[in-house]
Amino acid sequence: MIAQRRGRLLPYAITAIIVFLWLSRDYGSNLLDDVSGHYEAPVRPQFEPGVVDDPDYFWRRLPTVHPVDEMRALPTGRPKALPRIQARIFPKESAAERATRLERQAAVKKTFLRSWDSYKRFAWAHDELTPLTGSSKDPFGGWGATLVDSLDTLLIMGLDAEYAAAARAAGQIDCSRTELGTVNVFETTIRYLGGFLAAYDLSGDQGMLRKAREVGDMLYVAFDTPNRMPIPRWDPAAARKVTPQQAPEHALIAEIGSLCMEFTRLSLITGDPKWFDATERIREALEDQQDSTMLPGMWPISVQPKYLRFNIDNTFGLGAMADSVFEYLPKMTALLGGLIPCYETMYKNAMATALKHTLFRPMTPDNADIRIAGTVHAETRGGKVVHELESAGQHLVCFAGGMLTLGGKLFEETEHLIAGQKLTEGCIWTYNATQSGIMPETFSMVACSNPEDCTWDETDWHRGVLKAAHESTADLFKAEDIVRESALPTGFTKVNDARYILRPEAIESVFVLYRATARRDLLDTAWRMFEAIETHTETAMGNAAMSDVTMRDGTIGLHDSMESFWLGETLKYFYLIFSDPSLISLDEFVFNTEAHPFRRLLR
Repeated sequence: MIAQRRGRLLPYAITAIIVFLWLSRDYGSNLLDDVSGHYEAPVRPQFEPGVVDDPDYFWRRLPTVHPVDEMRALPTGRPKALPRIQARIFPKESAAERATRLERQAAVKKTFLRSWDSYKRFAWAHDELTPLTGSSKDPFGGWGATLVDSLDTLLIMGLDAEYAAAARAAGQIDCSRTELGTVNVFETTIRYLGGFLAAYDLSGDQGMLRKAREVGDMLYVAFDTPNRMPIPRWDPAAARKVTPQQAPEHALIAEIGSLCMEFTRLSLITGDPKWFDATERIREALEDQQDSTMLPGMWPISVQPKYLRFNIDNTFGLGAMADSVFEYLPKMTALLGGLIPCYETMYKNAMATALKHTLFRPMTPDNADIRIAGTVHAETRGGKVVHELESAGQHLVCFAGGMLTLGGKLFEETEHLIAGQKLTEGCIWTYNATQSGIMPETFSMVACSNPEDCTWDETDWHRGVLKAAHESTADLFKAEDIVRESALPTGFTKVNDARYILRPEAIESVFVLYRATARRDLLDTAWRMFEAIETHTETAMGNAAMSDVTMRDGTIGLHDSMESFWLGETLKYFYLIFSDPSLISLDEFVFNTEAHPFRRLLR
């Protein structure tokens, strides 16, 4: 399934495939445990040679206005033997348990195929299917975001014929042009570059590697600024004309600091350090300024790339607009086999602050010992910096449970493992609390002043409801009216955004926690989540986003939207949790923030 390419490159492609197969011959063999609790994996080269390259590709030939002064070199040396992430032993299944698991896996695959078949019929090569009207949308460059996001899911589900057709279509994508005025560099990186890289890592398909390089070459032009900081909302048409570019005065930290996994993996595969250099410069700036923010250890949501200032804003959190910059710290350690120790240090510093300041225990009617990740607002009062926690949660921040579980395993941090479990349990609790069985996009709850002594008090809850509604906290009868009229689940003080947009973050952390702990109850948890989502979002042509998980008017309401991450992330995680744990082992792969698995550097 190799895409068409110039005839003069064919001998190199054949050689590359032979080399790849030889290097991969021992893949999937059992890991050998040593007495220290670490593992030794089969020896692999650090770089995989044989790249299908096209030096005449448009974005390669574009002249560079601001060349790199000194290229950062890729890390060298033998990767470290990191602690394992997956549980050593998974409980043996009875015949009935295995049958149930496989039935559930088949149900997830059936749902995927319904959405995929409709995408092929109504939106082929477009970014998204509209699952109510059977049309298409192109918010991500118009290069087939769902097509590329689904490549590795097709491989994981064993849909080889579907993958072959999708790979052929993906090979025809022309990233040199777009109908959009600007392109989101972050979204393009995680969906397209990540999708092509994962398809290559799972299949060895050189056509996918070529497409990854094409996307990488295009994205690299967004870094052609005086200080080599990227332009998050980038104008390709202006860049084609070699119009002078500069990084913006303001940007979101996630859009600047969450490109390193994809860029580094591309450099590792090709041996070309330019992509690694591009994001290593960002990492150096983040490291330099990590302890100089208003919440030392964490970077604020808003930053100033033009001035290389990542420490001036006053809002902090693990959620939207900042999430993946923290997520990628332990994942880069895994990807690189610990060859850049700074990532571990930066992660530990960030989490020491996050665990202390951003997590809260919500007051719940069952006194559940769970955690939610909130948002911190900092301000200077009387010459001192004061921090105020906003006890609001987000579906998106559910990724943090998996991040802390992974980091806790990699760095043997028990506190992180406990926090990761409690955060994941918090998302599970929130799913179970709503009438639909699905967590809302954003919500608020009452934070317990003492996490160790958190007993349900209905009066305190009602006061929280009134406060969230900006009403007098003395009128408790008014609180009952608000609860009834807003269909608030018990314990919630407000549902700020009642939508469910087919997000993956909750099942992502349930999946990671299951692989790390082998807790069988999490399989039933995942199935309840899947059933609720399928029940309320299924359409004849796929699955659609919900407008109200609280079912305030007795209905859920559907939006004509099915983002590419439904097939690229959500259903992938549901499928994998019901698969044998050896399928995409977390000890051999690490997922980018779009759930695309990259091969780790292993001993």
